[in-house]
Amino acid sequence: MTLDPKDWNAFRATAHKMLDASIDKLENASEGRVWTPLPEAKKAAIQTGLPVLGTSTDEMQKQLQSLLPYGVGNTHPRFFGWVHGTGAPSGLMADMAAAAMNVNAGGRDHVAPVVERQVLAWSAEMMGMPKETSGLIVSGTSMATIIALKVARDQAMQTVKGALVGYTSEQTHSCVAQAFDILGLGRDHLRKITCNDALEMDISALRAAIDADKAAGLTPFLIVGTAGAVNMGAIDDLEALADIAASDDMWFHIDGAFGATARIGQHAKDRLTGVARADSLAFDFHKWLQVNYDAGCVLIRDEAAHRKAFSDRPEYLRGSERGLAGGAFWAVDYGPELSRGFRALKVWAHLKEHGVAALAAVIDRNIEQAQYLENLVKITPELEMLAPVPLNICCFRYKFDADNDAKNEEIVVRLQESGIAVPSTTVLGGRLAIRVNLTNHRTRESDLDVLVDAVVRVGGELG
Repeated sequence: MTLDPKDWNAFRATAHKMLDASIDKLENASEGRVWTPLPEAKKAAIQTGLPVLGTSTDEMQKQLQSLLPYGVGNTHPRFFGWVHGTGAPSGLMADMAAAAMNVNAGGRDHVAPVVERQVLAWSAEMMGMPKETSGLIVSGTSMATIIALKVARDQAMQTVKGALVGYTSEQTHSCVAQAFDILGLGRDHLRKITCNDALEMDISALRAAIDADKAAGLTPFLIVGTAGAVNMGAIDDLEALADIAASDDMWFHIDGAFGATARIGQHAKDRLTGVARADSLAFDFHKWLQVNYDAGCVLIRDEAAHRKAFSDRPEYLRGSERGLAGGAFWAVDYGPELSRGFRALKVWAHLKEHGVAALAAVIDRNIEQAQYLENLVKITPELEMLAPVPLNICCFRYKFDADNDAKNEEIVVRLQESGIAVPSTTVLGGRLAIRVNLTNHRTRESDLDVLVDAVVRVGGELG
């Protein structure tokens, strides 16, 4: 029994159909609806009993092709929700190559570790970190944060004098608190520091919290700076945070999920110089760098500390000087996963094909578009801004006489359901905002004109 095709030529022809359909989808990504809900009939076709007997490759291709319109919509230029990257057509080829090789990138001497180490070297260079910087390509910033904070915790445990406590902004992503929970530190040992009017961590409040915890016999061990808060794009004063961490012998981690990558552009690089001083950094390739999902990265300045936190191979994974069990880099020595896909390949191919200059231009263009949208809102009488626009996120709302939050929520839902655009919502200062994130290389200013016109029209209908 084999799972190979009985007729390779027929399989090749069917696979070409799937490739053509996928390319057609991307070629026409700017057309039609942004989000299309999955019809009930399609759900029912998916939700069947366990398939005991298989189906033909031809039929399977047709079923796969029929699912292409029903994604989240982030390939469309008017997808502005949350912080989703758009991806690029070039990702198709890398994913095909990775699928054909089907390697386990957890270790051993083959192409995957070589490619991954090169991507990590490029990543450290982009972020201004030393050549000796360690790291891993992971699923995303959430996993990267867990890995980085485990290294930080293990280092602190060597000299701990009291319960460990860490500090971050009220605007920091929830993955930091989750990491504290998963690592057994406890969410209540993560201090969420108040923010200033620009929604950046208040440095004076941070110093006061550290002093109070020291006086209580606790051990401050970690500061988490934010490079691009998810709510509205705020960038903490990373240089000041790095200074405090250095003076108090604390680990300095940066949550740079999307914002840290703006370091390669022109508009925000001066506010991101502190990224180079991080002990660890978490960021995503699949957001502003436009790599197809999923591809995140953790960088850790101290390679020895990184390896010590995870390296514990049993005898059956013992390395050798020669043969397939050789190799200088085993990813399992630097993270919790032994079974790992070849994520680094699509990152490597993406950077090679497009180059950092083109990716930087996309980032700068999105920042300019966020400023364009801010100006549109300010000159539109029916709308009001709810936060500054420090990066690529614009938060505003329609001005109703009453029920502002509920009606603005309804505007967002109607825009999504109509297929016109996909913004999201957030809450700032106790008020619900229409939140527009720009991490999309296909977006044009005309798409933002369409969005504002639609918000004003729907808002007027709601009265």
